[in-house]
Amino acid sequence: MVHAYTNQLAGETSPYLLQHAHNPVNWEPWNQRALDRARDQNKLIFLSIGYAACHWCHVMEHESFEDIEVAELLNRDFIAIKVDREERPDIDEIYMTATMLYSGGHGGWPMSVFLAPNLKPIYAGTYFPKENQYGRPGFKTVLTQLVQAWQTREEEIITNSDKVIDTLKKIHNAGQAGDILPREQVTVSVNEISRAFDNHHGGISSGSNKFPPSLASDLLLREYHDSGNVEYLSIVEHTLEKMGNGGIYDHLAGGIARYSTDEKWLVPHFEKMLYDQALVAISYLDALQATKNPQLKIFFTEKARGILDYTLQDLTDSTGAFYSSEDADSEGLEGKFYIWTKQELFDVLGEHDGKLVAEHFGVSETGNWAHPGDSHVPHGSKNVLHVARSAETIANLHNLKTVDVTAIIIEAKKKLLKRREQRTRPGLDNKILSGWNGLMITALAKAAALLNEDRYMKAANRTADFILETMRDGDRLFATYGKGQARLKGYITDYAFLVEGLIELYQASGKFQRVEQASLLTDLSIEHYWDNTEGGFFFTASDHELLLVRSKTANDSAIPSGNSVMLANLLKLNVLLNRHEYHLKSEQIIRVFAGNNKMRTPFQHERLLAGVEAFHEGLLEIVIVGPSENSSTKALLATVHSNYLPNKIVAHLDPSDPGTSEKLPLFQGRTIIDGKPTAYVCRNFACQEPVTEPHMLAQQLWPSG
Repeated sequence: MVHAYTNQLAGETSPYLLQHAHNPVNWEPWNQRALDRARDQNKLIFLSIGYAACHWCHVMEHESFEDIEVAELLNRDFIAIKVDREERPDIDEIYMTATMLYSGGHGGWPMSVFLAPNLKPIYAGTYFPKENQYGRPGFKTVLTQLVQAWQTREEEIITNSDKVIDTLKKIHNAGQAGDILPREQVTVSVNEISRAFDNHHGGISSGSNKFPPSLASDLLLREYHDSGNVEYLSIVEHTLEKMGNGGIYDHLAGGIARYSTDEKWLVPHFEKMLYDQALVAISYLDALQATKNPQLKIFFTEKARGILDYTLQDLTDSTGAFYSSEDADSEGLEGKFYIWTKQELFDVLGEHDGKLVAEHFGVSETGNWAHPGDSHVPHGSKNVLHVARSAETIANLHNLKTVDVTAIIIEAKKKLLKRREQRTRPGLDNKILSGWNGLMITALAKAAALLNEDRYMKAANRTADFILETMRDGDRLFATYGKGQARLKGYITDYAFLVEGLIELYQASGKFQRVEQASLLTDLSIEHYWDNTEGGFFFTASDHELLLVRSKTANDSAIPSGNSVMLANLLKLNVLLNRHEYHLKSEQIIRVFAGNNKMRTPFQHERLLAGVEAFHEGLLEIVIVGPSENSSTKALLATVHSNYLPNKIVAHLDPSDPGTSEKLPLFQGRTIIDGKPTAYVCRNFACQEPVTEPHMLAQQLWPSG
């Protein structure tokens, strides 16, 4: 295909950057050549940051970056640089903070930041319409005014920017270490978080939006486990049930959307991110272990499988690794791939089944959602599928058998999915990120152990092998892979998430190689990312490109921070390998980030608080001794994995494997008793009596259960 314009992004591997490769804007990737040009020509830099699945990024591209008039302004007066936030979270993190400072706390993507030639931000915002509207200055207006200001008030602008830089440095530096946060403070924080949950619909509102509260749910379940307070469990159960029945969950193919645009989880922002699939699947798996409700156990199992199966079906590369996301848009319209009219249901299912399925999924003539830009479907007739009525309720209303209605719904979902697959699919961001893949390894390993699904185990192992074999330079990790090329030095999140996945994979598979790999990556993290002065991990390596700030934070956001996850990793590896220096580093992380009440709000530190909880509670050490293929060994392992034990370490010793007993300190002195596979349970240097029966093991693991 011949394009009228081609810019410097054409040689990139990021699908987001490639989307802009044929804009009339002379885009360049973030590189030294572009930065040097800005300095040499004393031009402002327009830094545009987004990602492939971002709806408003597409809108701004169509309105402004494909517009000749806007392109001429940018090309004449600016150095235009485009960055994929998922490839360069280091750049995104710094300039998102600047954007929020300039906009009174508002951030998001597309991020539009204007930099002086020395890379200091002088103005920032998110989406700008091309012309003045929506109460926002138009993009053309912003460009014109900034150029005039730079030409007439350069010194003043730089001075004002220095004040922003000072604030940036304070935000991205944890400061000096303090005291260990007491265990009681975790409970105080959990209570604050629990009060923020919506009693009617579950979740926590963020303006008009609701995001899956995966990290908060983890913390609530931990407090439930430690205290026995069922209120915390009920909050999580209620939220996951509402999410699983809402439109945020894809009831045909599985998978979870990034967030809901309403409080009822009905209308999602339809993009599907890999990290959400991993974190929400883990929430369902944890709740499955924790709940005592048989119906919820079935429901949570179904939703966890649905999310993981969607990931395996639609986000898996031929290498076995996972893609980053699916877009919200198709054919230029958000959500068009997912919505249905009532007539479409009848066309696919027939009138009889169509009526029943329409009742089940809340599909009506008037619809429950309308996209103002869609002229192809009558306004207001479109529907987001959600569970409005259960099969049992529908059966009672129509004097039918529940089993018959259930069968109709199951078959209808297959037919609707087949018809939907004939539509134009949303765009796919097929780059592979080592960190996000690490999160999915954790989810798959947990599912393999809990659900006894070998295909999940195979998928987790295949992904881990790909990253470790292909996405490394020597032993060190690359951050991203695309077009057959691994590139960019890994960030601390890449190491932390992959180490977490490898530890979980060891606990599910018993393959000691995974512990060795996790330990090696942890040692590399300490060598290249650890702050030897104050403690804690920097976001970037010691030999990383110099930016305005070398960030060191433990703020959890849509994904947990590297420091939060490494805190838990260090605690686990210390128990597995008896490496006391790991425990000391975990203590330093708490002192740096959680000491002296540095956490202004628990809502940005849920995973860090989970690490503090684990630090104080100690890890439950569980060793199962027995041949891998022995049914009694499998029964003991199944008992361990079926219980909700947030701070467990599971080690399997197979006596038939030569040299296994020397691999881990936990194996010392552990033997089979009376010829039967045996379980050993210890915590904080105190061990219970070895047991050989699953029910006896269950009593030790959960005495009150």
